[in-house]
Amino acid sequence: MSPFGAVSSCSHLCSGVWLLKPGMQKMSSLHTAARCAARDYYEVLVLGGGAGGIAMSARMKRKVGAENVAVVEPSKTHYYQPLWTLVGGGAKQLATSARPMGSVIPKGVEWIKSQVTALDPDKNCVWLENDFKVSYKYLIIALGISLHYEKIKGLPEGFNYPKIGSNYSVQTVEKTWRALQDFKEGNAIFTFPNTPVKCAGAPQKIMYLADAYLRKTGKRSKANIMFNTALGVIFGVKKYADALLEVIKDRDLTVNYKRNLIEVRADKQEAVFENLDKPGVTEVHQYEMLHVTPPMGPPAVLVNSPVSDEGGWVDVDKQTLQHKKYPNVFGIGDCTNLPTSKTAAAVAAQSGVLDKTISLVMKNEMPVKKYDGYTSCPLVTGYNKVILAEFDYNAQPLETFPIDQSKERATMYHMKADMMPLLYWNALLK
Repeated sequence: MSPFGAVSSCSHLCSGVWLLKPGMQKMSSLHTAARCAARDYYEVLVLGGGAGGIAMSARMKRKVGAENVAVVEPSKTHYYQPLWTLVGGGAKQLATSARPMGSVIPKGVEWIKSQVTALDPDKNCVWLENDFKVSYKYLIIALGISLHYEKIKGLPEGFNYPKIGSNYSVQTVEKTWRALQDFKEGNAIFTFPNTPVKCAGAPQKIMYLADAYLRKTGKRSKANIMFNTALGVIFGVKKYADALLEVIKDRDLTVNYKRNLIEVRADKQEAVFENLDKPGVTEVHQYEMLHVTPPMGPPAVLVNSPVSDEGGWVDVDKQTLQHKKYPNVFGIGDCTNLPTSKTAAAVAAQSGVLDKTISLVMKNEMPVKKYDGYTSCPLVTGYNKVILAEFDYNAQPLETFPIDQSKERATMYHMKADMMPLLYWNALLK
C-alpha cells in the first residue's frame, strides 16, 4: 500500500462533546516504553492503536490487568486527526496532532508492533507478519478505515504537483494549506467521494475555511468556490443541513450534487467528475485549488474475513457492539458496519457501551447496555465559527447543550480547536 493509503487505525477527522458523556472521566498514567510481543496468548487482544483501540485497551487493563492485554499496531505515531481540518486551513500546526504510539498505549499493556494478516475466529487466533500466531480469549477489532487515493486516476502521484491537497493524509494535509495560500484566481474545488468516509462533515469544513481565508486576503472576488459531492444532500441530518444551506447561500458557494471525482490531471490542473445521475457522462473542471477526499473502505485484512459482512466491515450488533456470530469478538469505530457516522465522538460513546457489553459477556451474562448511534461532528464554518451537530442512528438531533446547536458559534469553535484535543489525549485515550 502506498503511504497515502495508510491511516492510523480508528482515528478520525471529527470529534464531539464526549467529555460530557458518562464514563469518559477516568484517567490513567502514561505508558513509558513499548515492548515487543513476548507471548502468543492474551486474555484480551486489541487490533488497532487508534482512538478505539487505545480507549478499549485502557478499559480492558482495568478489567483484567495490563499483563493480560495486548494491542497490535504497526504505526510508530498516533495522530489526533480531527485537528487536520484546522491544519489544512492554516489554523493549527501538524506537529500538535501527533504523539509517539508508545506514549498513548496504557502502561504495562503489551504493544505488538506488527500488522494483522489474517483472522481465524473459529480457532480464537489471529496471524501477524512473519506467520506469528497470537491466540486470545476475547478479541476487540478497532482497525479503522483505509484510504484509497489510488482509485482516482492520476493519484496519489498527482500530489507531487502544486495546487492540490487532502486533509485526510499526514502526507498531504499541509499541501492543502499551501494550495490555499498560493491561490490567485479561478476555481477552488472540494470533493466528497462515492464511498463511506470518516467524518462526513470534513470534506466541506475546509471549503468554509478557504472561503474565510480568501475573504481575509482580498481574493474572494476572484474565486469560484465549488463543492462537488457524490451525495444527494449537503448533510444527512435535516436540522444541520438547513443551517449549512443558509451558510452556503450567504457566502455564494456552489454545490453540485451527485458528482464523483474519478480523475485528476494534475499537470493540467484539471479534475474529472462523473455524473452519478447520468452514467458515462463526465465533466472536466479547471482548478486553481483542489481538495481531495479519497474513496475509503475497510482494511484489506477484513475483506472476505470470517468476521466481516459482504462489504468487508466487521459485522456487529448495532446496540451492543458484540459480533453477530462470534460472542467473544467485538468491534468498535470506523471498521464496523454500525449505521452511524465514523467519528471520534462515536468511538467515545461506543467505548462506554462496549465496556459494559464485555463485562457482562465475561460473566456469561447477556449484554444490556445499548448504543443509540450517538455521534457528533463540529462543522467548522469559519476561523471562529462552528455548528455542533450531534445525532443518533435515526439522524435525529441528540444535543448536549440547552441552545440551538444549528447556529454558528465562536464558543463551539474554541471547544473544537482547543478543548477537544486536550480531552482526547487526557480522557478518551485513558
